[in-house]
Amino acid sequence: MKSVKRATGNRRQFLTYASASAAAVTVPYTFTAPRASAQSKSERLRFALIGVGGNGTRTAPVGKEFADLVALCDVDSSHLSYGNDLLCDGKAELYSDYREVLARDDIDVVQISTPDHWHTKILIEAMRAGKDAYCEKPLTLTIDEGKLIRKAQKETGRVVQVGTQQRSSFNLFNKALAVIADGRLGKLKRITVGIDAGGWSPEIPVAEIPKELDWDRWLGPTPVMEYRYMADPKPGVDRKYTNGHTHFRWWYEHSGGKLTDWGAHHIDIAMLGIAAAGQNNDPISVGGTAQHDVDFKDGMPVQHNRYNTARAFDLNVAFADGDVTMNVRHDVDNGILFEGERGRIFVNRGKLVGAPIEELAADPLPEDAIAKVYRGMPIVGNDRPAHWANFVHSIEHRTLPISDVHSHMKMLNVCHLAGICCRLGRTIHWDQSTEMITGDDLAASMMSRPYREGYEIEA
Repeated sequence: MKSVKRATGNRRQFLTYASASAAAVTVPYTFTAPRASAQSKSERLRFALIGVGGNGTRTAPVGKEFADLVALCDVDSSHLSYGNDLLCDGKAELYSDYREVLARDDIDVVQISTPDHWHTKILIEAMRAGKDAYCEKPLTLTIDEGKLIRKAQKETGRVVQVGTQQRSSFNLFNKALAVIADGRLGKLKRITVGIDAGGWSPEIPVAEIPKELDWDRWLGPTPVMEYRYMADPKPGVDRKYTNGHTHFRWWYEHSGGKLTDWGAHHIDIAMLGIAAAGQNNDPISVGGTAQHDVDFKDGMPVQHNRYNTARAFDLNVAFADGDVTMNVRHDVDNGILFEGERGRIFVNRGKLVGAPIEELAADPLPEDAIAKVYRGMPIVGNDRPAHWANFVHSIEHRTLPISDVHSHMKMLNVCHLAGICCRLGRTIHWDQSTEMITGDDLAASMMSRPYREGYEIEA
């Protein structure tokens, strides 16, 4: 490993983004393009990418518009080699141990794009090491991990942006929230969230661990498991099944399936919609039905040779408001349907439709409607670029970003409660004031998990 030298230059003084005035906000919104290229090298942040898989290599190029990517870290050497060529022209410093990255005092920011089960430990240690962080969703594997992260954020004052970039989608999701906030739907009565079916696999055999993969370190805080892998035997079908890269999200040991994958996006917007309508979005219970392909005992799968997260589900979330309910299911169009007293709208990543949207042509939203939904922060770009721009703006001003850990965890706890409901097959009751599951000791015990020795999380 090469020695690491302390960088010089005033890297904390970087581009101040022009704030969009209220008069500049229209529907559809005309976006201010990112201007990060105007920064001099001495002004730009330096960041490291921890987790150089699919999400990491998709999001890091956006980050490079605003900061210099100087280091890559992964437990798979093939990921490092590929990522270095793709993202850094072969010039990045490469690491297999994230702790060496965090020890560098010339790195300002880390982007955490590991599998879900590593997020909490790396993020907390990054904050304690004085780094700001962009962390992919879902932020945590359990409810209690969210409490640890929020504690560390409050104590360190670090800026953490969660990668729920739909919060920075202005002509779709933020426009939908602005329509709700302007009263176009009236009081919300029902929300339907479609997040598609979970993954399916045949029985996956134990396989030889690839020589480039440090499987023990990949498992990290989770229990020891045998590595499993198989290619689909059907001729002409390019499909792989594994409990490792990419497909980790279909294993409760490492993730929460669709409920914490797409749920972290769409349930997020649904709950923001309730708040935008001026209604109380504190959850009080989650109930319903789910289908798994394996058997469970005390909420955990007893088979470990195939995907074990919920494949199908029909779940109902009740809120303290009492007037609005949310139905989360796999068998409707991917997206969010908001139904209110005065109308309904549907939004996903491809469209925003409904009579209240059509009526905007004759009766447009107030010019500052979207700016208000975005908490008055500068609007630069759209979707992922806007999300990174907001992150950088928040670093400069030491403010909470649009997708902060505190509001994210309120939503993600609903996803976790839904997962516990699916695994136990019964309604789960929640006290938002104490952030505790009530009346069910086994369910309450699933708010946390034991960590493997040597990988404990110290908050």
